[in-house]
Amino acid sequence: MKKIGIRAASLLVAVLLCCTPALAVELLIPVGQAVGLELQSDGLTVAAVEKASPGEKAGLLTGDVILTVNDIPAETADILVNTLKSAAGDVTLLVQRDGQSVKIKAQPQNGRLGVSVRKGMAGIGTVTYYDPDTGAFGALGHGVSNADGGLVPMDTGSVLQASVAAVEKGKIGKPGRLKGAFAKDAIIGALEKNTVCGVFGQSQAGWKGIPMPVAEPEDVSVGAATILSNVSGTEVQEYSVEILKVYPDEETQCRNLLIRVTDERLLSATGGIVQGMSGSPILQNGRFVGAVTHVLVNDPTMGYGIFVENMLDAAA
Repeated sequence: MKKIGIRAASLLVAVLLCCTPALAVELLIPVGQAVGLELQSDGLTVAAVEKASPGEKAGLLTGDVILTVNDIPAETADILVNTLKSAAGDVTLLVQRDGQSVKIKAQPQNGRLGVSVRKGMAGIGTVTYYDPDTGAFGALGHGVSNADGGLVPMDTGSVLQASVAAVEKGKIGKPGRLKGAFAKDAIIGALEKNTVCGVFGQSQAGWKGIPMPVAEPEDVSVGAATILSNVSGTEVQEYSVEILKVYPDEETQCRNLLIRVTDERLLSATGGIVQGMSGSPILQNGRFVGAVTHVLVNDPTMGYGIFVENMLDAAA
């Protein structure tokens, strides 16, 4: 009876093992397409504050979002300027800072606060992945930040069709950049989140390509890899790179890989990694590894990358 019991238990274990479903591997399209990214927020974002200005004395900080001035919505810079000029004395600003609303009293001088403001932000970036099943996409691999390093507040945003018209090549001590153009009415998707690991949203039109399995961080290794990038017109090409180091996931969310561009075509065209290439997908051994995020200022042939898994976690 004892032997029968052991055999029965072994059979039960075998049946359970056979019937346990395999973990699904996530499949995403690596994109590499340059796009226009336009972030909008209610109010006006403070881009710079002059020293000893009324704005600095009042406590305004770079990255603050001015929502109202004397209870008038600060929808445009003209509204802000005209309200300041017509004010007879102090003005009250309603400011959004770190997700909190703060009231600030300021005393304009000759109708000025001594601050620079902007309505949202726009620029060129690269789409990293697209999920054809859900319409979800991710881009950049890092957040859109203010001059002080804080994330730009975003209420709405758009992804626009773009074309790379020229490249300012990267040099030692001076990062290069892609120069592109996009039309404000050529919207192909909506932005929903601006995070430290990228910007994310939805697109019905999406991007075509062959879905690839997403690599687990532990499956990424030092050695040969490729990136997909759009550095001329609208054409996406694959370029060779080398992964020099893989950093522990807990060390930083956005700098998980150290890479070097080895493709002579890309080195000739851009000098290596340039601004606007952030988000370019990194592929290795038939798997979707991550995205390019930063260039090393002292060596434009080198830069950092983020695990695509970290982008997916930030998008969730």
